[in-house]
Amino acid sequence: MGSVPVLEEGSIMREQRVVLHVDEEQKERFNWVLDSPNPPPLWKKLLGSVKEAVLPRQRRNTTWSCFLQSLFPILGWLRNYKASKFKDDLLAGLTLASLSIPQSIGYANLAKVDPQYGLYTSVVPPLIYAMMGSSREIAIGPVAVVSMLLATLVQKVEDPVANPIAYRNFVFTVTFFAGIFQATFGIFRLGFLVDFLSHAALVGFMAGAAIVIGLQQLKGLLGITHFTTKTDAVSVLVSVYKSLHYQITSGENWCPLNFVLGCSFLIFILITRFIGRRNRKLFWLPAVSPLLSVILSTLIVYLSKADKQGVNIIKHVKGGLNPSSLHQLQFHGQNVGEAAKIGLICAIIALTEAVAVGRSFASVKGYHLDGNKEMLSMGVMNIAGSLTSCYVATGSFSRTAVNFSAGCQTAISNIVMAITVFVCLQLFTRLLYYTPVAILASIILSALPGLIDISEAFYIWKVDKFDFLASLGAFLGVLFASVEIGLLVAVTISFAKILIQSIRPGVEVLGRVPSTEAFCDVTQYPMAISTPGIIVIRISSGSFCFANANFVRERILKWVTEDNEFKENAKGKVKAVILDMANLMNVDTSGILALEELHKRLQSRGIELAMVNPRWLVIHKLKLAHFVDKIGKEWIFLTVGEAVDACLNYKFSSA
Repeated sequence: MGSVPVLEEGSIMREQRVVLHVDEEQKERFNWVLDSPNPPPLWKKLLGSVKEAVLPRQRRNTTWSCFLQSLFPILGWLRNYKASKFKDDLLAGLTLASLSIPQSIGYANLAKVDPQYGLYTSVVPPLIYAMMGSSREIAIGPVAVVSMLLATLVQKVEDPVANPIAYRNFVFTVTFFAGIFQATFGIFRLGFLVDFLSHAALVGFMAGAAIVIGLQQLKGLLGITHFTTKTDAVSVLVSVYKSLHYQITSGENWCPLNFVLGCSFLIFILITRFIGRRNRKLFWLPAVSPLLSVILSTLIVYLSKADKQGVNIIKHVKGGLNPSSLHQLQFHGQNVGEAAKIGLICAIIALTEAVAVGRSFASVKGYHLDGNKEMLSMGVMNIAGSLTSCYVATGSFSRTAVNFSAGCQTAISNIVMAITVFVCLQLFTRLLYYTPVAILASIILSALPGLIDISEAFYIWKVDKFDFLASLGAFLGVLFASVEIGLLVAVTISFAKILIQSIRPGVEVLGRVPSTEAFCDVTQYPMAISTPGIIVIRISSGSFCFANANFVRERILKWVTEDNEFKENAKGKVKAVILDMANLMNVDTSGILALEELHKRLQSRGIELAMVNPRWLVIHKLKLAHFVDKIGKEWIFLTVGEAVDACLNYKFSSA
């Protein structure tokens, strides 16, 4: 591979400015780059984002009916809805409800609110999502991770034991703020904020949260009365040991029947899940096994009067229509800021899980899921939920998988599920009085293995070690510190990765690939040939800014003045440096200053600076800063090939 030499520091200054001789066609191509229209101002971009979120591009100038249809997708597909689809959706909805009812009660217990609030959360949010959501398969309701997150964060503000009413009201307030944030993300197309919690970090967070949730279920599974409020693994295990030791040694009644009952039905649920995976026709068996467990265990306790012997039971579950919680929201006082902060965390976690679940199943069915619409619909459903005694709802992976396996066709399955849960609230809540708490713990434990994805962790380790570090940091942070620490570690490592990549972007020397007009990185393509007297450099970064401007400038000057490779294989002095700016999306004032200094340093050595294909916003800012006038319009090109040919023409004419 050929390389070019460099000029020494003592090179004589050029007496007059170089003028390239170009034909009329080349001048016209220069103007294509230089005379591109100015980019729209910031306020137009924001307004366009709002329009794009509310009204799709292809329907922007259409009627109000199209506007309503874009806001409520159910209005579009409901007109072509057939009875055959309803049959599938009815079966899927009933199957979903059989799993949702016991899980909702268990997750409410995990969130440290009364059981009925879990059932309420499986009524209103699914109905709203069915009208506004774009996913056909996703199942809406309470989930384990968000329930644990609420319990962990809210109990630091309000004590759920000492003041359960204040705790419940604060949970509703947090839900309202979570909905506001989610809707805002959707309206202003701020979905990228959710992406700060990367896939790798989410894998680690989910795995750590699953273990923490499982450890917390030891309280219900073992029938322990004294338990810690901390969530880290060490504190929970120490609390379990101390509680059991105290209850046994102090003579306080400890009933091992809780453990026997819970483990028996946990084994039953896991066996049915194994059978359902081996035989696809029995997909309904693992879906209904939690409900069967609740019914059978309740009958056992009722008939044997095991509650008299120390088996902990749910007792009263309030039924009826979702009561209004409008006047229970707390928008005054010193804890409003805390409610907003917790709401933001819950909003991001809930959206991340829901969008990941929805897109996974949408890709299987072969349709696109609009992330911003999903955020808007989930925001609206959580705002409405906070006003109707619900806490934060989102898409559940386990229930969505059941919904998918049951053959759901549309979001009608969510409506069927919500109606079924509502009927349960009206007629059957009294029958839940004798349901043992250990069964709720076993139902939650049975759902946790799906949150631990070991194969995905191995895949992340194999592909990207830095991503694995973020995943491991989230896992260890949640497991041994707290949920907040785990999230903070994951986001910090992800930001560190972005920062390192921004500070040290790729700066590549390009050469022409033989028999083509393509210019590629000479390190990746050793056959690429460098043009004598010309250094072609590509900046592989989305932004040329304060974080990387000095690094790029010094790297280029080093290649020009110090790199031994260019000196040892010298075929002539460097006459021009060409910057391929096609990858640059933006440049700030620090980047422009770095370009100006680079131009001066090169010019003092008798070297010209040329730019190739600067993007829309970049060329606009360079013109405003008068940098284009400083280097000369004739040194801006549309392609690398044109720039090299122009520099070669100058070189030959001046020889």
